[in-house]
Amino acid sequence: MNDTVALQIDTFLPYMRDVIRCEQSLRELNLMWRIIEASAKMNCPLEAKAILPTMAATRAGFNRLEQELVTSLVREKVATVLSEIGTKAQYVIDIVVRNLYERTADVGFLATDNALCAFAAGLHENQDMIRARLRAYRNKYTVYDEIILLDVAGNVLVQIDDATPLEGSADALIALTLASDSYVETFRASDLRPGKRQALIYSRRMLHPDTGAVVGVLCLCFNFEQEMAGIFASHRDPAGCSNMLLLDGDNRVIESADPIWIPLGAKVPTNQNGVPELMMFGGREYLVRTFAANGYQGYMGPIGWQGQVMIPVEIAFTGGASNALEGLAPAISEGLLSHAQSFCPPLYEIMTAAETIRRVVWNGQVMTTGQHGELLKLKTVLEQISETGVRSNELFAKSINDLYQTVLTSRLRDSEFVSHLLVDLLDRNLFERSDDCRWWALTPELRAALAGPECDWETNERINGILEYINRLYTVYTRIFVYDVSGCIVACTHPQQDGSSVIGTSIDAVTLEQVRALRTEQDYHVSQFTPTPLYGDASTYIYHAAIRAPEDERLVVGGIGIVFDAAPEFSAMLHGALAGKKDTTAFFIDRQGMVISSTDPSRPVGARLEIDPALLALPNGASASRIVIHDGHYAILGCTASCGYREFKVSDGYREDMLAIVFDAFGTVRERNGMSSKAEIAMTPDSMASSGHEFATFFIDGALFGLPAEYAMEALPASEVSPVSMHGRAERIGLLAPQRDNENKNFVWVFDLGHLIRGIPSVIDNGSHVIIVRYGNQTLGLLVSELHAVPQFSAAQITPTPFGGHADGMLVTQVIKANGGQLLIQAIDVAYLFSKLMDSEKPEPAIVV
Repeated sequence: MNDTVALQIDTFLPYMRDVIRCEQSLRELNLMWRIIEASAKMNCPLEAKAILPTMAATRAGFNRLEQELVTSLVREKVATVLSEIGTKAQYVIDIVVRNLYERTADVGFLATDNALCAFAAGLHENQDMIRARLRAYRNKYTVYDEIILLDVAGNVLVQIDDATPLEGSADALIALTLASDSYVETFRASDLRPGKRQALIYSRRMLHPDTGAVVGVLCLCFNFEQEMAGIFASHRDPAGCSNMLLLDGDNRVIESADPIWIPLGAKVPTNQNGVPELMMFGGREYLVRTFAANGYQGYMGPIGWQGQVMIPVEIAFTGGASNALEGLAPAISEGLLSHAQSFCPPLYEIMTAAETIRRVVWNGQVMTTGQHGELLKLKTVLEQISETGVRSNELFAKSINDLYQTVLTSRLRDSEFVSHLLVDLLDRNLFERSDDCRWWALTPELRAALAGPECDWETNERINGILEYINRLYTVYTRIFVYDVSGCIVACTHPQQDGSSVIGTSIDAVTLEQVRALRTEQDYHVSQFTPTPLYGDASTYIYHAAIRAPEDERLVVGGIGIVFDAAPEFSAMLHGALAGKKDTTAFFIDRQGMVISSTDPSRPVGARLEIDPALLALPNGASASRIVIHDGHYAILGCTASCGYREFKVSDGYREDMLAIVFDAFGTVRERNGMSSKAEIAMTPDSMASSGHEFATFFIDGALFGLPAEYAMEALPASEVSPVSMHGRAERIGLLAPQRDNENKNFVWVFDLGHLIRGIPSVIDNGSHVIIVRYGNQTLGLLVSELHAVPQFSAAQITPTPFGGHADGMLVTQVIKANGGQLLIQAIDVAYLFSKLMDSEKPEPAIVV
């Protein structure tokens, strides 16, 4: 989304019911915090003095949230929708351009066909033979619905579509083509395709085989409507909430996924810059995203063509309940959420606000621990703080969960869509390779040469010239070669390999047997994706077709092999689909998980990608997405199994399933050391005593710890710790100034309690806090993962650990049984903790960095 354009919140807010509810709840809670703060100031100003600054900060935070959080939520939702429809809009035009690029090569090659040129020049009049040849071409390149040869006056010499017989044409494209030494691309109504509203025609002039004079025009008519219907069926929104369009340079609809909704010829608003604005069409407001072509191999497609997706604003932010977190391990869910600041800043803001409220309540409870008399006046205020804090936490928890689900669901859908696009691009590309090898095998010169006696030098040179010409037009091949019936290569483009020529070498016996067994000119053979000396000992596919005797179609006299330049072609598909997205990788793999192509340098071609076997077994055409751990990172995985294109891999007998895999990484895995989820640790009311010992409880990773509440002074955000460049204990991480000591701003050392317990430094995130602990006249700070509560427990609930009385002392000497013994809280021995950490650890002059 274009962040330089101001987002009109009031424009979008009426369509986001969940954000409206959040805004109303924020206002109510803000009012409650104001009332509580005013009550504390009036009823117990001295007792509340220590927490009033925090309460004021909380109130100010709510004021900010009212103004900024709703804006952030709206911005995130609008950006998500624009991103989703933008991805589809870009892929529409990119798929079309890649397809049409192949058409430009086709017409350039077919217009030089000797048999066709000889017929156009009047060197023979065998119209039936030419028609049969053109239909043979059409049977392989099934994207065309008509092929026409015309003379220089526009008279039709031959055509293959009997349903629309033509005598001639007055279309201006004929004169334009005759005057051009390149192809001509025409998209409009034409008398060459009567009955069609518009036709996409690729034309090229034809030359006399002997004199080089212009003798005619070849027209390849692309079956545009059928092709676009296939693209829309494969990639449009299955729920029909949005419409996918192809536009011309005047922003008029060329093709529409739903022409009843948005008809052909309609002029629609466009949004090339991703501006977050509503656009009006037909009395309805839409979010719109428009993309021009990126180009392919230097070809930009028809001038001005654009892909566009439009979605009505009233349904853009609706949808069924998301279940992105369903079945996800709590440790992964929490770990992924810890990276919210990077992948969803509004989500991080809500989480930060929730931590602020939790800290206010926790600090207030700690302050009144064991107090009586006048401080009891503060109890009522704290009860209100606690109650309002619970309501705030509930609001935040719901907002966090809803936005978290929205973001993940969007990313899951996006990864699936990208993987779907990738297998579509792959099958479409390889479809062309199967066409090429079969058509080139019908080249009359090749058939005559291999059917004759042993090829002499002159014949081989003529064959090499034909192959070189083809290879110059079709640059996706590194080598094109022809071999005789024994498998010996007799001609080849770029024949040098490791200092010697491949001419005279033989193809492998298995391939030769397969080629000789091909029954018709429609059949072909593809090698396995394995290393081959014909591709510099790298892995690729080689497409083969049988060359047959001119007078006997049943007699195989040799074959043609075309070496697909797999490495750059597959890589370009993967990188193009990712469109430079950060922390995203993509793969083509086979059903065994072997890498065919990869954007990940650590997994080159031939390596094995370890993924769930269930994904490897996906049905053809099926897609799946899930949240996984990949290379030590939380990631979204999208996967689609190929299903072929037109007859390719569908009805032509060839099977080579491929899968596209996309990993969208969110951040490194943050170990919780096998502990349970914090969300699962909640104390039931009956597990807490109305009187007894009060403990300040907190989390280290996912485990619950506590220390006697009378030693806890306050909790501060871990972000306020100042690292120091001094040697000392490994657990000592920096300095912090307590806030309750207003008259004494001495710094205290902060120690990583998790490091002390497990021997590994803790990961500091937005939930991390430092608890200021005072024992006697010594004070220190303890870094903990998250605050919990300040409950009371009866003496019966507190039991010593088996070795609690050991002479050497232990950090945990007691265990508190909560929730009927189902929840254990480890109690820290404060005396032992200070004796261990504070030996000669008084703060000294330090360099704060």
